[in-house]
Amino acid sequence: MIFSVSGGLGDTQFSFRLRQSGGQRTAHYEDDGEYNREAPLTLQRESAHYFGYVYFRQVKDSSMKRGYFQKSLVLVSRLPYVNLFQSLLQLIAPEYFDKLEPCLEAVCNEIDQWPPPVPGQTLNLPVMGVVIQNLLPAPLVLPSIHELDLFRCFQPVLIHIQMLWELMLLGEPIVVMAPSPTVSSEMVLALTSCLAPLKYCCDYRPYFTIHDSEFKEYTTRTQAPPNIVVGVTNPFFIKTLQHWPHILRVGELRMSGKDLFLTSGIFLVLYFFFNLGIYTSYKTFLHKDKTLIKRLLKGIQRKRPSEVQSALLRRHLLELTQSFIIPLEHYIASLMPLQRAITPWKNPPQIRPFRQEDFMKTLEHAGPQLTCVLKGDWLGLYRRFFKSPNFDGWYRQRHKEMTQKLEALHLEAICEANIVAWMKDKSEVEIVDLVLKLREKLVTRCQHLPVKEETLQRVGLYIETIIGSLPEDLQTVLHHH
Repeated sequence: MIFSVSGGLGDTQFSFRLRQSGGQRTAHYEDDGEYNREAPLTLQRESAHYFGYVYFRQVKDSSMKRGYFQKSLVLVSRLPYVNLFQSLLQLIAPEYFDKLEPCLEAVCNEIDQWPPPVPGQTLNLPVMGVVIQNLLPAPLVLPSIHELDLFRCFQPVLIHIQMLWELMLLGEPIVVMAPSPTVSSEMVLALTSCLAPLKYCCDYRPYFTIHDSEFKEYTTRTQAPPNIVVGVTNPFFIKTLQHWPHILRVGELRMSGKDLFLTSGIFLVLYFFFNLGIYTSYKTFLHKDKTLIKRLLKGIQRKRPSEVQSALLRRHLLELTQSFIIPLEHYIASLMPLQRAITPWKNPPQIRPFRQEDFMKTLEHAGPQLTCVLKGDWLGLYRRFFKSPNFDGWYRQRHKEMTQKLEALHLEAICEANIVAWMKDKSEVEIVDLVLKLREKLVTRCQHLPVKEETLQRVGLYIETIIGSLPEDLQTVLHHH
């Protein structure tokens, strides 16, 4: 596959993300449900998008019509394992460029034998005589399968790290303008990862070009920019995306002496495109953490390893996100009905609605100030967050988990009840209705509920007991239903 990238000679690696068209939408993989229940939110398999991991080579070759050998090997997956798949391409691509299809066929046969990923287990993946080992993290464990060098990515804009975190938290539209697809994709992925363990629920495109199908959608001025982070390298976007509210420019302007004699117009465009920094009118709600910046700058002076600097930065962002999200977690947990309100023969009680003003009242005594030293307008930040896709995604996920928990507790309550005593004064209609409801729980809901297999088996036995108490004609109907 040819994936042309302008720039210098040699090998380049980057990644992209694209939306699956509605007409081609396929069913979920069989193990999607089980895998996504166990995996951290940031590593779950996506059903509506594909990730592309690219290894691109461009070298001079006089035998080629254009004078260059240009070829890319692209790995497409629904899994965001950037480190694993880029490492895999580093092994495969050079061999593929030399030996072409036979090599690729052999590698594909090996990959077909790989076991499915299981959160919390180390992956041993044999390929081309090498065994790749990667730990797929379980929830709350610092990940290793997809981590980037966070400090290297953010070093050019380190003093803006607080602002970038807020912009990502609020799901603001951001353009990342970079000198190469590698820098573009790494910066976008670094931005989306800085909210962990909170899932970034907006769209993002690590490397976006004028050929992407959403080009018109993202560049139109007839409506506000969408909630998305877009990474670009083409100077054409300077003009077409200049109306976006937040523009992050990363990379360096390297010009030879003769380049300085370019016409002033072109020079200004180049300078505008590559001048480092963030261009926005946004005012942060929280104050900068000067202690963190000083600590990281001192690390640069002392030549502290980049992985140590990244660990410090990642820990800071993790604690900042947790300080913000913990009050929300505590409040939404209080909306859960008490377990004693769950009775076996009635539908589970409803989760109480999330009331923003009630939540805001809890912040005085149980707000982020308990775990975070940063000062600022936390209340204003929460109010703005409530309007963002990230709040909507977080709330929907938590509400779904709580609903499933209620259903699971309801099933357990049914298993502990005396069903024979309950049936004594019930009509056949009521008993049949119970059978149908229990079956519906088993067939359509239990596969997604956090219940033990033993509980499901007991519900199945209860159904058989109930059916056995009915007249034979009803038993026959229910057994065939």
